[in-house]
Amino acid sequence: MAVRPPSSPHTLGNNRTRNIMLQVLAATVPGIVLMTWFFGWGTLINILLAGSFAIAIEAAILRLRQRPVSFYLNDGSALVTAWLLALALPPYSPWWLVLVASGFAMVFGKHLYGGLGQNPFNPAMLGYAVVLVSFPVEMTSWPVWRGIEQLQPALTPTLGLLDGLQRVFAPGSLPADGWASATALDLLKNNTALTMDELRTAQPAFGSMAGRAWEWVALAWLAGGLFLLYKRVYSWHAPVGMLAALAVMSLLFWNGSGSASNGSPLLHLLGGATMLGAFFIVTDPVTCATSPRGRLVFGAGVGILVYVIRVWGNYPDAVAFAVLLMNLCAPTIDYYTTPRTYGHSKARRGLGKVDKP
Repeated sequence: MAVRPPSSPHTLGNNRTRNIMLQVLAATVPGIVLMTWFFGWGTLINILLAGSFAIAIEAAILRLRQRPVSFYLNDGSALVTAWLLALALPPYSPWWLVLVASGFAMVFGKHLYGGLGQNPFNPAMLGYAVVLVSFPVEMTSWPVWRGIEQLQPALTPTLGLLDGLQRVFAPGSLPADGWASATALDLLKNNTALTMDELRTAQPAFGSMAGRAWEWVALAWLAGGLFLLYKRVYSWHAPVGMLAALAVMSLLFWNGSGSASNGSPLLHLLGGATMLGAFFIVTDPVTCATSPRGRLVFGAGVGILVYVIRVWGNYPDAVAFAVLLMNLCAPTIDYYTTPRTYGHSKARRGLGKVDKP
């Protein structure tokens, strides 16, 4: 006798954790390709180091917790955390910095709270924030982009593979002045005398909209995010909330193109880690709000905090700190944005009350 397939709500889907993680990794490929093209091998070295460190650390912790190692490693969550952390770190980061960031992300960002699904903070952003505060010099050494020597002969093009490995495993053996440069957001933050037009002329890190090369990398993150939206890995609420709030804030406080400029909306949207954060960080289902309206509020909060910290704080990029602060707010957002239960006129927020007939 033929067996009928299960009917709703018991239909089976293919959205297993491993499949979702693989789709997230695939969505980052366009950005990785462009980062490698513009900045050399550093991004790939970061990914290999962070991925191997994270898997080794997670395996050790699982063994200490007497959990099945292969079962939990197979879900791919450790690799995704390490992958996103590696993309956020400067290319050619010293090996020990990648180890510290990966270790902190896995131990204090994930397993301290019980593992996947129970962590209140985004592990990748927690690891990033720790090394940013602890090692500011290493975290501000961003390589120059390919072709910069045509605009500024004093700077050299991207490092080759051997020089890159030397930079990673023997920090300090290569001078930072020849291959590293400040990002557009760093230059804008510390600018006190040049107008935006003068800044673009004097500083080759500036492009027509945001940072040179970073504009294209941001568009690659956008393309990857749209792919994940198409695959329904997550909903549009958190990314749209973040980008819309950041755009509104930058419009409201845009004070022109003078020497005291806060930057245009395009600079904030396409500069730094904005697009990476919007489509790969705030969409984390564990540390974000749960309801659609809650995700919209969560994303808007991240966008507002990113602008506030960039313009009036001390950290030009600010995505990591904005996400971690909103992670703290996620339970409260969930409480006030609880969707209405079927059969009730409005949400009850677990108060035990029922609708009057």
